[in-house]
Amino acid sequence: MLDLVLRMVFCALFCSISARASGCPLRCECSEAAHTVKCVSKDLRSVPPGIPGYTRNLFITGNQISRIGPESFKGLDNITTLSLSNNRITEVESQTFSGLRSLRSLDLSSNQLAVINPEAFTVPGHTLRELNLSRALYNHSSLMNLAMSLRWSTLVELRTLDLSGNRLIYLPSHTFSYLGGLRRLILANNSLVALYNGTFSGLDSLEQLDLTLNALRTVQEEGLAELASLPPGVRLLLGENPWTCICGMEPFAAWLNTSQGHVGDAEGLVCAFPSDMRNTSLLRLAAGQAGVGGDGVALGCHRVGEGADLALQTSYMFLGIVLGFVGLVFLLVLYLNRQGIKKRINDMREACTEVLEGYHYRYEHDADPRLSQVSTTADI
Repeated sequence: MLDLVLRMVFCALFCSISARASGCPLRCECSEAAHTVKCVSKDLRSVPPGIPGYTRNLFITGNQISRIGPESFKGLDNITTLSLSNNRITEVESQTFSGLRSLRSLDLSSNQLAVINPEAFTVPGHTLRELNLSRALYNHSSLMNLAMSLRWSTLVELRTLDLSGNRLIYLPSHTFSYLGGLRRLILANNSLVALYNGTFSGLDSLEQLDLTLNALRTVQEEGLAELASLPPGVRLLLGENPWTCICGMEPFAAWLNTSQGHVGDAEGLVCAFPSDMRNTSLLRLAAGQAGVGGDGVALGCHRVGEGADLALQTSYMFLGIVLGFVGLVFLLVLYLNRQGIKKRINDMREACTEVLEGYHYRYEHDADPRLSQVSTTADI
């Protein structure tokens, strides 16, 4: 029994020494045959040194790494896939990946990126094709930093950008203008409430735009113009948004009716509000607005001018009734107090007469020279 235990300890020590001799970092798993190194949930505080040069696939996930910089990946020219997800990374320095000349896929999802320096994602030769930043941005400042980094990192050959799950409320204008080669843009599971002019400018090669699970209630004319500016044949995903089917929805319904071939989940788009329209297909709504008939549902507000005129007429009628009622009440009060009003008028007339007589007496007194002489003598 003792021999068996000693053999097991010896084997463990031998394996550990062999791993370190072959260049595998402590607490990591290395496979030279698969060109892969995994350092998963090892409570690492930084990227471990001594990663073998043969590594093509590097997975450092579930650790406690707060920042990464150019010194983190020196001598790793062969890495093509780098996963750094769920590490609590808060800062990515400029030129962090400048030594990874073969990097094609970078995963920084599920981090807390608060500082993203300019040129943070610069890779020599523009080899980077996939960038995953799902659930990675810490706040709005991170988004502004990202927009700056996307501009200065020369990602002209980037094909896929994943920004899902970042609680984004809006996107700054021209955020993606420097990603001319981008084909898939994933903005799902955010809180986008509107699309604005310039949001998707520069995406001349885009093939898929995912806007599912956001807070879009409708798409205003400015947003529709932005969608219309996308390349022909782009596939849109708009499902799981709280579409509100009330007046003002008509332009979007009309656009959907003519563009449903570009919306991959058009048949699944339904109204969320109001309650009486809940689960009504937007395609039925679009058909009703277009007057197609069948099972189309109309909002009943496409004759906007007539509705406004009717509302205005109703308001004027109500105002006339109120003013008429006020006038009747005023006349009734006058009638009920006619005796008091007459007495008050007489009192006012008598008071005015007395005042006028006083003024008249003073005038005659001042105008008569004899009275003036008497008054002067009396004063002496």
